[in-house]
Amino acid sequence: MTDFSAHATTVPAAPQQPAALAIRGLAKAFGSKAAVNGINLDVPAGSFYGLVGPNGAGKTTSLSMATGLLRPDAGQVWVHGVDVWAHQLEAKRLMGLLPDGVRLFDRLSGEQLVTYAGLLRGMDRDTVAHRVHDLLAALDLAKDAGTLVVDYSAGMTKKIALAAALIHAPRLLVLDEPFESVDPVSAANIRDILHDYVASGGTVIVSSHVMDLVQRMCDHVAVIAAGTVLAAGTVDQVRGDLSLEDRFVELVGGRNQTAGLQWLRTS
Repeated sequence: MTDFSAHATTVPAAPQQPAALAIRGLAKAFGSKAAVNGINLDVPAGSFYGLVGPNGAGKTTSLSMATGLLRPDAGQVWVHGVDVWAHQLEAKRLMGLLPDGVRLFDRLSGEQLVTYAGLLRGMDRDTVAHRVHDLLAALDLAKDAGTLVVDYSAGMTKKIALAAALIHAPRLLVLDEPFESVDPVSAANIRDILHDYVASGGTVIVSSHVMDLVQRMCDHVAVIAAGTVLAAGTVDQVRGDLSLEDRFVELVGGRNQTAGLQWLRTS
């Protein structure tokens, strides 16, 4: 079992002015493997925050703990000043989540799924019906509203899950790989929706492997590798004079050598 007690004495205090998301000393191990190694992170309210890292870096585990889906071994998380693990219901009311790989109730139609998400949030039926109509139209799913989610394509499933995350107009939106399998036109529409949401005072955290997308879309970014935050700040602060992709490769250890693949050359 991994011992995280060393982090307990060095965990900084929560910020005086509540951030949209504040993480202090967050840690998680699976057996002897430390997936997240005592990270600290502040996501400013009103920011479009990108979380990037290689496969197995701890991004999804960190977001799962930060949003109340996975209990941490150590550390604390606050959403707009509300302790996520001490006041789970209050904190979760402030968040909209699009987890990666979580199964939906796919024997419901798209319209039924988003309606169900709204009713679970305690919203009245008239408000839910109005918002479901608006969301399905904005995400180009209106014509498939009556289709079972199990029959949706991967991109459509991602969009209907986003609609379910948005239905209650949360203050913080946490999206794990939201553009995976989504076609370019839909991706552009989603970016417009998210930028409007941030402009109106919301906060978005997006995890993605696509550096160019994060560089164009986000104003803040954190680079995570081996369960540790390697760099965090505004996009310009993190990338410096490089592209975000080049800075990312530099931080996480550089490119692999390909000299052993001469046999792959055809001429």
